[in-house]
Order: sequence, then structure tokens, then C-alpha cells
Amino acid sequence: MTIAYRIGTLDDSFAAFQVFLKSIMDYGERMNVQAITGGNDPEMLDSIWEKRKPLFDFLAKSASQFWLAEKDGEIVGYARTVEHDGLQELTEFFVAPGQQSAGVGSGLLSRAFADHGAPYRTIIALLDERALSRYLKAGVYGRFMFKYFYRKAETVTVKTDLLIEPLNLNEHFETIHRIDHEIVNHTRADIHHWLASVRDGYVYKRGGEVVGYGYVGGSHGPFAVLDDDDFPAVLAHAESLMAEKGEDFGVSVPLVNKKAIDYLLMRKYQIDSFSAILMSNVPFGKFENYLNFAPEFFL
Repeated sequence: MTIAYRIGTLDDSFAAFQVFLKSIMDYGERMNVQAITGGNDPEMLDSIWEKRKPLFDFLAKSASQFWLAEKDGEIVGYARTVEHDGLQELTEFFVAPGQQSAGVGSGLLSRAFADHGAPYRTIIALLDERALSRYLKAGVYGRFMFKYFYRKAETVTVKTDLLIEPLNLNEHFETIHRIDHEIVNHTRADIHHWLASVRDGYVYKRGGEVVGYGYVGGSHGPFAVLDDDDFPAVLAHAESLMAEKGEDFGVSVPLVNKKAIDYLLMRKYQIDSFSAILMSNVPFGKFENYLNFAPEFFL
């Protein structure tokens, strides 16, 4: 049966999630890493979907391109792209196991990630050689790895002159844009509006000026600071918040972020076996001043 391609909608969120889950679990088995905790347990599917539904619905609503591949009426692959202020980012590209050699991936990628001249084109990619080959042919190249650092949260005190306050988007919107533009070279209003609705946001002030922000909740992030020396205080604050709830705390760390890594290792954080790599058409950003959104669907 011929593969048919069509534009996806919000109603396709669960079907896309099922392809994502099958693909990521297959990848985990091939790479001998635990891709999703509990993902092998059929009884865990509803609980995993409940946690991921807000993210998948947000991506469906905000995507600039959302393409599905169907075979015999069944969705066997999908790809999505978001665009913000000159950045084109492939958030997802998944093909169901057994369909990867049928041309599905090439068909999806050519539709969802066509180069139309955006200054920055990015993918946070898994270390899957078949997909990496396609990305390289699309003109994006590896820059650095992301690793997730985590531990059982404890109350931590770090001496700092930062004043930490809850994020108020109405008040802090322009400042957040300025920080994003300096650190990741683009602004992303819709992402911040969504993040503020699902995670607890904070701003970090020095001398009355906002010098960073961060989001705590879910798998946490992103965090951005103008001075990377502030990461110990920022991370201590976030971990302490989770300690009050008796939960784990973790962050997705670009492996160029020395200050955050040194602090996390000093605190004896564990490093997850799962890895991702940032690929882009050109080098950009100050990722030594940044901790990524987790799970790593987008910057």
C-alpha cells in the first residue's frame, strides 16, 4: 500500500504520541538505554500519555509544519517543526519500527523541515545513525551533547546576592525576550506563555534588574542566566523547591555549560544514560548560560 502524507491536527495528538512511544522504546532497546521509565509496561501507557498530553497538544497547536505518514489508514510516522523569530526547529521526527526503510522518513522530513532560509535551523537529535544521516544531508551539524542530571532533591543553601521572585509574564515579558535574544538568539513568546501555564516560573534579580529566569516542574527547565556564575544559586533554589515536595530534581544540561556541570557533579547528581545532540546549520547562542527544556523536544 502506498504511503500517504497529510497535515496533522490537534485530533492526531494521541496517534502521534503512540508512534513516538513505539519509536523511542525501539531506539532504547537498540541502544541499550532506558528511553522512558515504565514505557515497556502496557499499564503505564495511560499514565505516560497523561503526563505528555499537554506537551503534545501544545506542539500540535503551535507547529508551523505538522505532517503525518499513513499506511492502510494507520499513522506510521510524523514530523513537526516550530518557528520563532528566525529559528526553525524540528521538534519531532519519528517513524514506527519496521517502516524506516520504506521512504517514510525522507517524505516526512522533506515536508516538515524544508529549508526556506531561516537564519537558524536546529534539531535536538537522538544518536540514531539513520536519522543523523538525514539531518546532515539537510544541512545541520552536531554542536554539543545534552545529558540529563538528576538526584533526590535536598534543601540546599548557596550564598548569593540574587533576589528570586515568581515570574509574572505581564511584568517580565520584555525582559525575558531580551535574555532569550542574548542567550539563544531568538525570542519565543508562545513557548513562555505555555511554560508559565504548566510549570512554576521564576526570575532572578540583581540590583533591581532581571538577570535570568527558570521554570520548575515536570522535568524542569529551561533556565537562562546572563552570568553563568549564578547557576549554583539558581539550581539550589530549584532543588530546594522540589525537596519540599519530596521529589527528584533534574535538568537537561548542554555539555558546554561548565559552571552548571561543576556544581551538579559536586552535588553528586547522577547522569542519565539517554543522550541527545544539538544540531544546527550554523553555530549560535551562549549555551554555557543555558539549561534546556526537559524532555528535550525544543530549546
